[in-house]
Amino acid sequence: MAVGLLGLGAYLPERIMENDEWAEHVDTSDEWISSRTGILRRRVAAESESTADLAVAAAQRAIADSGLGVEDIDEIIVATDTPEVYIPDTASFVQARLGVGEVTAYDLGGSGCAGFVLGLDIARSRAIANDRRVLVIGVELLTRLMNWKDRNTCVLFGDAAGAAVVGAGPGVPEILAATAGTDGTRSDILGLEVGGTRAPFTEERALAGLHKEIVMNGREVFREAVRRMTKASNDVLAQAGFGVDDLDLVVPHQANRRILDAVGDRLGVPAEKLFANVQEYGNTGSASVPVALWEAREQGRIRPGDLVLLTAFGAGFHWAAVLVRF
Repeated sequence: MAVGLLGLGAYLPERIMENDEWAEHVDTSDEWISSRTGILRRRVAAESESTADLAVAAAQRAIADSGLGVEDIDEIIVATDTPEVYIPDTASFVQARLGVGEVTAYDLGGSGCAGFVLGLDIARSRAIANDRRVLVIGVELLTRLMNWKDRNTCVLFGDAAGAAVVGAGPGVPEILAATAGTDGTRSDILGLEVGGTRAPFTEERALAGLHKEIVMNGREVFREAVRRMTKASNDVLAQAGFGVDDLDLVVPHQANRRILDAVGDRLGVPAEKLFANVQEYGNTGSASVPVALWEAREQGRIRPGDLVLLTAFGAGFHWAAVLVRF
């Protein structure tokens, strides 16, 4: 039987934050944000919500969509850079809250926005090797852990969670191929540097807000994102023996509209085959691709037989792509 996506689910917080609201916090405007990023609004988690809350909600919907029960889940992978706590990992909380039993559960952290697609690659191999049903969750509560006074970064992000159940089954959307890579020499262009052993969390650094200071070299991130997502896309198509013209839909990481359009242009994909929802949710990190994939399906943009490409990049510098036949 094919190994693929048994179910999909997503969770989006209720609160919608429009671009104009950012003017209360930083020197910006709707025109400034939308013209540079394509983002119009984003979701912001309630004060009572945590990363595990978002992850569990998306996971429950994916499990229900798969037609399975929680007792059928054999493994959990949580891709996040905004964990529930520092130790233990978020997956431990998700495992307990779902009631799946003492199955293997772990976080895929630090891989930035590429985390969920990397997780799909791992889950596919686990399903093939051990006949496991693996729950993969991409979740970020980025608005909670960023500097709301840095207009170059804070306006980009939103909160969300998306999930998929990966396993073998008849007629499932099949994962045909996957690829991933890392260039650690580029780790300086995107990241959060305070809080580890090199620059430990201290009262002085906290008072200066450095624990929420995202380092981002926008020009270099743009260049690497377009180059790496394009190459990963071509590589995964070549693995499966397809060309760009065979694609029915491309679901890229929703970083900003300029990156999406540049990847589409570089691949030679027409605009109608490039799915975008960045205007509604902003950059939701590792939740970006699963939320976009779920929404594309809900909107009827994916039909039986369609060939769909997922591609993402993130801090590290990591990148990944997965090809799915629905």
